[in-house]
Amino acid sequence: MYFSIKEQQLRIIYNIGMFLAQLVLPLVALFNNKIKLGVSGRSNSFSILEKALNNSDKTLWYHCASLGEYEQGLPVFKELRTLYPSHKIVLTFFSPSGYEIRKNTDIADVVVYLPLDTTHNAKRFLELVNPELTLFIKYDIWPNYLLALKKRGSKALLISALFRKEQSFFKFYGGFMRQALFAFKHIFAQDFNTQKLLATINYNETTVTGDTRFDRVFSQLSQNNELPFIDQFKNNQLCLVAGSTWPEDEALLIDYINNTDSKTKFIIAPHNIKANQIKNLQDALTKKAVLFSDKAGKKLDDYTVLIIDTIGLLSKIYKYADIAYVGGAMGSTGLHNTLEPAVFGIPIIIGKHYEKFPEASHMISEGGMVSICDKFELKNTLDHFTKNPSEIQNSGNQNLNYIKKNTGAVIQILDYIRI
Repeated sequence: MYFSIKEQQLRIIYNIGMFLAQLVLPLVALFNNKIKLGVSGRSNSFSILEKALNNSDKTLWYHCASLGEYEQGLPVFKELRTLYPSHKIVLTFFSPSGYEIRKNTDIADVVVYLPLDTTHNAKRFLELVNPELTLFIKYDIWPNYLLALKKRGSKALLISALFRKEQSFFKFYGGFMRQALFAFKHIFAQDFNTQKLLATINYNETTVTGDTRFDRVFSQLSQNNELPFIDQFKNNQLCLVAGSTWPEDEALLIDYINNTDSKTKFIIAPHNIKANQIKNLQDALTKKAVLFSDKAGKKLDDYTVLIIDTIGLLSKIYKYADIAYVGGAMGSTGLHNTLEPAVFGIPIIIGKHYEKFPEASHMISEGGMVSICDKFELKNTLDHFTKNPSEIQNSGNQNLNYIKKNTGAVIQILDYIRI
């Protein structure tokens, strides 16, 4: 594999960075629980793989940065499980927020943290896994792993890719990272902008398939989404579900809830469910509020606010929403999944920072989503919807139609894999 002098220099710098990360992260882990989980988990990855795999196994390898990428790849993973029943599937995560939640998924035979991207780790990992097919999801590009895959002649695909011109792949100094992209036999892009960017670096093995998340969320409609306790709480009243909220979002919601005279019910599912933050949220509300964890024996329809202090229920809870608020865009943390509520045909409200989320821009332009900047705009928007039920239905229909017309990525990806 040929590298220019500049690319060799950048590779050396990158590998030194990975070496230093191996030394520094265990120290940082002493003060950060999330990093501690990653460091501890990665220390066990090779031993888990050695026990779970043998040389005669046929394998598929899926890599996801975190939970969002896992959900993005899931409809493809499920289909491949059916197509290749005799293969063992290895699923890797980089982030604890993905691994800790999906470490017991039945979509894979082995789930581990991906060891840090050193040349040694990549070589050892691939000798153990020896994948016939590798799928990376969206943009978690680890050059040593990918270059090692290419050297072995292994087939690797990148699905639901979404790139921006600001990324290193498209800069004058990005040669080493560009080499990693060329390790993919094919890249399935979310949009034409990504395809055009790849063409500027002479990568042309691309297909614009859209985002597999549309297929993922659309499948939610065929699942059992019944939650009887939500039925009891809602009691046929108008209901706002605020999902994946952060303190910046909650400040606005609290102000509205405390000052509204409407009979609207509110369900808040915070992104962070640490006990002290849940308590702060509950204490700030002047309306009657009950926690999911404390609902047993309660007459839930007597409460105005239900706080979901657990994970894994939000995609079903959105079924009961008349209006959704999706958190993350009021601050700098990043907008959370807006497609999950959209598939249930309801209008969506978000904060002001959504520039990096094309689906939000599309739903806003089509009239199914509203971006607000402050508590006054939130009040005006909610008051408008509560006084105009037909607007709720019209906006919601726009969102459901948007989901429907963007499904189909999974079929195209599977057609390619079958060839």
